[in-house]
Amino acid sequence: MKDMPLTVKRAIELLGIVLIGAILVIGHNIIMPVLMAFFISIVLLPVFRFLRKYKFPEIAAIVLPILLLAVFIGLIVWFFSAQVAELVSDFPSIKKNVSSHLNALSSWIGNISNFSTTEQVKFINEKSDDILGMAGKAASGAAVTLSSVFVFVGLLPIYIYLMLFYKDILLRFIFMWFKPDHHPKVKEAIYETESIIKNYLVGLLIQVTYMTILLGGILLLVGIKHALLIGVIFAILNLIPYVGALIGNIIGVMLTLTSSTELWPVLTVLIVIAVVQFLDNNILMPRIVGSKVKINALFAILGVVIGGSIAGVSGMFLSMPVIAVLKVIFDRTEMFKQWGVLLGDERPSKSPMTFSSFRRKKTVPTVKGTE
Repeated sequence: MKDMPLTVKRAIELLGIVLIGAILVIGHNIIMPVLMAFFISIVLLPVFRFLRKYKFPEIAAIVLPILLLAVFIGLIVWFFSAQVAELVSDFPSIKKNVSSHLNALSSWIGNISNFSTTEQVKFINEKSDDILGMAGKAASGAAVTLSSVFVFVGLLPIYIYLMLFYKDILLRFIFMWFKPDHHPKVKEAIYETESIIKNYLVGLLIQVTYMTILLGGILLLVGIKHALLIGVIFAILNLIPYVGALIGNIIGVMLTLTSSTELWPVLTVLIVIAVVQFLDNNILMPRIVGSKVKINALFAILGVVIGGSIAGVSGMFLSMPVIAVLKVIFDRTEMFKQWGVLLGDERPSKSPMTFSSFRRKKTVPTVKGTE
């Protein structure tokens, strides 16, 4: 590889990216559960080591953390379903409020345009028929989607158990890819990868907890209906970098509009979300996660979009830890160092175009036209 021309090396790199992308698109149903299990097993690894330190049997030391994780997820699902049940119980009131908002919107459209109420109703009915048709097509694939979710959830604990059980084999496999004199760098990369994933995912769990309590609690104190539901939805969606916060804001506004006919609750929700998000982004989250995940915003957003297009919500959620792991690997390999620079957020002190080697020392001669 060292004797290859630079253009050939770059061509192989680009070909490798295309090949990896094709594999992810084709096999995302297999790869995503394995990736998710890998990240969760790293989070559970300290618990496993702690139990083994106190002479727990190996199988019990693996199963117990998985059971604790299942209980934690079960509590989140129970809390979320309880809030949704409360929302469903208010359906008559929601229907009345939505009708009031639609009437106000219809009057406003009538005032600023030539569309009468009859034309608006006709337009809404036509679009409703189109939406129902699309919903019917989407529902036909719902059974397949639901079954894939059950397969995903069912395989996850099995994969986590096997990864913790066979972790030494997996580590030996990794070390055998490299020469013995490269093993210290490999060991350092493994430790840093473990630290980044653990800090990031544990930080996200803490973030979901305090975002739900802080946002839901403040909205509850100011008298916003379904405050806890708005808090938990925003906290969960906020796990998806950049995009999730925007969707969370929209859902928060929609839930507030359905529970009130006034405008002040909507403004209150937006202001509270903005304040809580400011605290989260600038004070709380940097202290919890630390400064180890340094991915620039451009590739974070691209990662979320690409992950979502490949594997849906799970791909969006896993995009950041995957990019962080890739950056650790790229930073420690001479051949791929430039990719680590591209993913990072360490901006040069000055533009490379201003470096002495890039400056034009002579003016380019030009041919003057004859007069």
